[in-house]
Amino acid sequence: MNGLLTLPRVSLAVTPTPLQPAPRLSEELGVEVWLKRDDLTGLGLGGNKTRGLEYLLAEAIAQGCDCLVTGAGPQSNWAMLAALAARRCGLDPYLVFYGSPVPVTGNLLLDQMVGADVRFTGDPDRASVDVAIQTLADELRVAGRRPYVLPRGGATALGAVGYVRASLELAEQLLAAGLTPSRLWLATGSCGTQAGLVAGARWLRVPYQVVGVTVSRPAEECVARVLDLAGAVAELLDLPGADVRGDVTVLGGYLGPGYGRRSPEGEAAAQLVARTEGVFLDPVFSAKAMACLIDAARAGGLAGPVVFLVTGGVPTLFNAVKSAL
Repeated sequence: MNGLLTLPRVSLAVTPTPLQPAPRLSEELGVEVWLKRDDLTGLGLGGNKTRGLEYLLAEAIAQGCDCLVTGAGPQSNWAMLAALAARRCGLDPYLVFYGSPVPVTGNLLLDQMVGADVRFTGDPDRASVDVAIQTLADELRVAGRRPYVLPRGGATALGAVGYVRASLELAEQLLAAGLTPSRLWLATGSCGTQAGLVAGARWLRVPYQVVGVTVSRPAEECVARVLDLAGAVAELLDLPGADVRGDVTVLGGYLGPGYGRRSPEGEAAAQLVARTEGVFLDPVFSAKAMACLIDAARAGGLAGPVVFLVTGGVPTLFNAVKSAL
């Protein structure tokens, strides 16, 4: 706990984010659902990555860095929020995207608006970003710059600290609402958010199970990544009782056509949430996780109440290229 209190952090997010009941969606599903609105974190158009960036940018500043280098896909919520956070803290953002240049819409348009230096690898393989990030960082060092380098999604132990802190926030809100949920449900991509929530849940001995729905990679790979990251963040913060072995749940089957691509199930889930609760889910993360929750509820195998983490990503709704985000 002492580590969480003393770890350097810059203020980027507007917290606590709301915990809201979803009565019409609950009636539709026959299961009580609440929405944890991390699409309302306040940096840019909001999103879950802001919580981790508070700690990552604090480290960048402490190291005397003058620019930030990271990457992902051209419609990455992570990359856009990292660029905004960098600007907010006086660092120049450099973004590396896999593939070739695409139409400037959605998050890519916002990257341009914030003045990020955007580059494409020319290779459709997502892993091409990892090598390109390091190459660009080396070039910047040769030019006399001091880059702060982050992997895709900011999935590091330090980045996951943001969701240990969020676990405390949620615990206070659940207590105030008199709510004892059975599940905390979310989309899992680079696995940092779920890792922080798993470490926080174990430490606080909460009654709910953290359930991730993979939107990026095989579920087995996600479990391994969450275990590694959760263990690393528990060690970083010296959290008592935060051994997470055996506590990781990641569900598969909702990837659809692939990472970054819309699915029919996700589209239907997003429409249901918009029409019942007036909340927009992004098409490739939260929408797919909600599709999984809806199917579980309708199959009769889900006990309420359930808290669903809305992770943001609204700019991807305005991407003109719908077949491959």
